[in-house]
Amino acid sequence: MNHTARRLAGLCASVCTTGIVSAAEPAAPPPTATATTETPAPPSSWDRLIESEIGQAFAKGKFSFNARLRWEHADQDGLKESDAVTIRPRFGFTTAPVYGLQGMIDAENITSLGAPYNPAGLDPDETDRTVISDPETTELNQAWLSYGRWDSTVRGGRQRLALDNHRFVGDVGWRQNMQTFDALWARTDALERATFQYGYLWRINRVLGDDHPQGNWDSDSHLLNATYDLCPQARITGYGYLLDFENSAANSSSTVGASVTGGTAVSDRVRLEYRGELAWQADGGDNPNDYEAWYYTLEVTALFKPFLAGAGYEVLGSDSGTSFRTPLATLHKFNGWADVFTVTPNDGLRDLWVQGGVTLPLEMPLRVIYHQFWSDDGGDDLGHELDFELSRKFGKYFTALAKYAWFDGDNGLADVHRFWLQAEFNF
Repeated sequence: MNHTARRLAGLCASVCTTGIVSAAEPAAPPPTATATTETPAPPSSWDRLIESEIGQAFAKGKFSFNARLRWEHADQDGLKESDAVTIRPRFGFTTAPVYGLQGMIDAENITSLGAPYNPAGLDPDETDRTVISDPETTELNQAWLSYGRWDSTVRGGRQRLALDNHRFVGDVGWRQNMQTFDALWARTDALERATFQYGYLWRINRVLGDDHPQGNWDSDSHLLNATYDLCPQARITGYGYLLDFENSAANSSSTVGASVTGGTAVSDRVRLEYRGELAWQADGGDNPNDYEAWYYTLEVTALFKPFLAGAGYEVLGSDSGTSFRTPLATLHKFNGWADVFTVTPNDGLRDLWVQGGVTLPLEMPLRVIYHQFWSDDGGDDLGHELDFELSRKFGKYFTALAKYAWFDGDNGLADVHRFWLQAEFNF
């Protein structure tokens, strides 16, 4: 009896256990047909490059924006006054480097706000007024690609170039339309304390704009420039500039020269800086003139905050009625801000100048320069000029400036007055 009861209890337990398991884990349904899902192919190397490297080049790139509002008043004897009120916005973007590759593009627009002026002869109704070289235009300012590696860079396209102190090659940044160059440019700093640069220029985009007959020069020019830091107080530069312009043959030339620049602290408060330079120039390309001329300059500046003082003497020589010329320079920076000598007179030019400056309260630098000019051939008095400049920065991005130039001419050169008020935003 007990044996039979035990068998019945075991059977009941087995049945109950089977029921519990079946309730917790139901049997799988019969198989049915399902769609086959393929594993996606991994992205190609090119896709990864586009999504990561090139994408990051633009994501980490930098936008730039500059806006300059300027009033320039110009009055030259024998001509009517000009008043140019112009505004110049410039937009740009520079990518971040990708495997050494980098690109940049910017464009600008110059618009007159209505005051009457002579934009370098482009307005036939205003040719009896004094010239102001800020014509209305919309232009591609720069567009270049570069590759950098091993402390060296190669850059091709439309670009800004500025060598040394801008005396032979510069961007003319003072004018509303910057001078740029369609060029192939190479630079290396691979050697300790030395820099070597070479450029081939096939087009010069001048400040006068695309609509001016002399706004662009077709070029077959070569520039070579090398510098060596001799010591903390001296840098030596040697150069050769072989210029050949198709539509400005009189400016074609071959120039070789050298300069030494540097400075030293005389005391805790006083620092001296200097520049000496010597160059020789002869006709080049299809220049119709046959000449050889010399250039030399010496200048010294003393800095003792909040003051500065300096003096210099510059000579652009002449031979057979043809003068030493620097057509690619930032010319406004040299020989007076009145822009009387942007083209060197045929008899050459001597310029003796002195300057003084002080930083006024509210961090306003004031600068005053006096020039005395003579011809190099014959030593004729050409006049003198007095220049003033006062500026003030407002925060990180804004600058205001007032500037005045008065040229008192002799030996047939007209008197010139120029005055500027300018506000600039740079980001």
